Amino acid sequence: MRPVRGRFAPSPTGDMHVGNASSALLAWLSVRARSGVMVMRMEDLDLPRVRPGSAQRILEDLRWLGLDWDEGPVSQSDRFSRYDAAFQKLKRAGRVYPCFCSRKDVAAAASAPQEPGDETRYPGTCRDLPPGQAKIRTANGDRHVWRFRVEAPCAPPFQDLVHGQQGGPGTSPPGDFIVRRFDGTPSYHLAVTVDDMEMGISEVVRGDDLLPSAARQILLFQALEGEPPVYGHVPLILGPDGVRLSKRHRGVTVRELRASGWTAGQLAGELLELLGQRGPGEHCGLEGVLNRFDLRTVKACPEGIFWIN
Repeated sequence: MRPVRGRFAPSPTGDMHVGNASSALLAWLSVRARSGVMVMRMEDLDLPRVRPGSAQRILEDLRWLGLDWDEGPVSQSDRFSRYDAAFQKLKRAGRVYPCFCSRKDVAAAASAPQEPGDETRYPGTCRDLPPGQAKIRTANGDRHVWRFRVEAPCAPPFQDLVHGQQGGPGTSPPGDFIVRRFDGTPSYHLAVTVDDMEMGISEVVRGDDLLPSAARQILLFQALEGEPPVYGHVPLILGPDGVRLSKRHRGVTVRELRASGWTAGQLAGELLELLGQRGPGEHCGLEGVLNRFDLRTVKACPEGIFWIN
């Protein structure tokens, strides 16, 4: 059995909203219920979108909610050399290739139907370019990204703690995906795989909008000779408009709720009820839920909506 090591990895692009807090709460409960280690990581690779002071405000809001961590915070922006080393390993193994297609090219060429919320499936336009031609184009400075060459006949099988069996025979593998952007920045998939592997993360709890990402990251784990974590993709919290809660919703950041008089207990209780972890009118705090928590019991209420009272 691997040691229980979980993580929460927010992006410091603004104040934390209730949907992020919900995922953090479940990740924390799952780790603490088994006396594991919690790692805090800031996913700040998208530097133009990072807002000054956002990381500190997120940490303050998490502490206010009653969530703590044992290691970190670690910032991805300090780990570029680690991502580059992983990319070079993939390159030496022939697992990546340069792709000169623009987003418009990919969208125009892709014909396969897409999973809801998934990336546009790459049609493989540059996959079999003659090596000499690709080398000349990269040497000439033609704008390009690097894609991971997916060779699996199906999506890699794994047991999601919330959604059950995923992938395996009869399913379609993901299309070749980006691991390095045109400016040399590692993609989300490469960065989180390297981080989770090097930090020994054994369990990843995150929103179920990221469920399609697991297949790509498992393939990268295999290519980099690492052991994938167990995944649990939890229900999303919706806003009053029935759409996934995000920073575009006004009045639903943790900081705004704090300022309007909400207590940490009220917010945690509301989220626990929405996720099936506390019955209506039941009055138990995080410690009470912690004693019986099992991620496999998480479910969204029929509406899944966070109402602002």
